[in-house]
Amino acid sequence: MDIITTTVAGVGPRARGTEIGVRFGAEIRETVGGYLDFFGVRGLTEDRVREIADSCFDALRAWAPHLAVELEATALAAEVPLWQLAALNARTEVLAVVEPDAEGECSTAVFAPRGPGLPESIQTWDWHEYLCRAGLVMSYTPDAPAGASASTRVGRVTLFTEFGVLGKIGVNDAGVGVHFNILHHASDRGVGGVPVHAIARRVLDEATSVDAAEAIIASAPASASTVLTVVAGADAEHRAACFEISSDGLAAVRPDEQGWLAHTNNFLAPSQVPGEATTDTSTTYARFDHVVAQRPHMAGLPIEQRARAMAGEAGAFAPICFRPDPSEPLHEQWSTLLTVGFDLAAGRLEYYPGSPVAMAEHGASRFG
Repeated sequence: MDIITTTVAGVGPRARGTEIGVRFGAEIRETVGGYLDFFGVRGLTEDRVREIADSCFDALRAWAPHLAVELEATALAAEVPLWQLAALNARTEVLAVVEPDAEGECSTAVFAPRGPGLPESIQTWDWHEYLCRAGLVMSYTPDAPAGASASTRVGRVTLFTEFGVLGKIGVNDAGVGVHFNILHHASDRGVGGVPVHAIARRVLDEATSVDAAEAIIASAPASASTVLTVVAGADAEHRAACFEISSDGLAAVRPDEQGWLAHTNNFLAPSQVPGEATTDTSTTYARFDHVVAQRPHMAGLPIEQRARAMAGEAGAFAPICFRPDPSEPLHEQWSTLLTVGFDLAAGRLEYYPGSPVAMAEHGASRFG
């Protein structure tokens, strides 16, 4: 996967959306087209996709009207029908109504002990390369929530996302970072929820603490499952948490006594586990066990060394490193497309478009 980096100059949802659509219209059209084909391969008709997309866009408009305006402006400037861009942003909700993949995606580790030291985090993002031949790392000025003072608002956000998608993994200049892992729950229904990618975006735009992030996440009605792992640089009672989202509600998983959190693609919160819908053939449990086993080797290291420690002695053959199998259909070929963490003090992303082993070998890029 190639990474394109950019700073968006437009301030305000319409200006920002227009700038993104004009500058990256070709990439957005390619991404939208790929996902619409992918939904068809997964057995969904266009009418079904549009039903979910329209209902989720309505939920977004009610919950965060400024983000709906940004998507409208992006769609217009990129010359993409609005419902199709809405479907791209609701891709998790669309896929929530089909049988879960045999595989999961993404492994996350966080070390956030109490004290003056900043939390350290890293995750892999695993997906199908043909759907994301290029990704976007962008920095922008977010919209201030109503009533926010200059001293309490976020001034800058830097995030990684797919072209045309509101948000995914990122960090803001208040020292709050968000990691993103997919989950599957029996209550998933697809229709009528705020897209989880938009929830991640609003956390980055507005949250200055883990508790503020939790309040934002809890306010969004969901129709698909995801875990947002939020970290914050300020020394507070809550410096990190995995917020497990499902249609049944929200649950928080807090760090252990040493300050560690790990998450892959299965629920951990006792209230959510009874609805677990991850397939038994998924590697999520093996990846979780691997990350937990590597924790003693990961603390206090620059991200390149942290990445090497995350892979461990198995290196490129560690369960967290996906390599595509050319004998499989494209939609079943999984790759580790990104390894990413945060410099919370500087509000920067630290990333490499590949596996942790590749990051350790070639070094991380930094932007923000």
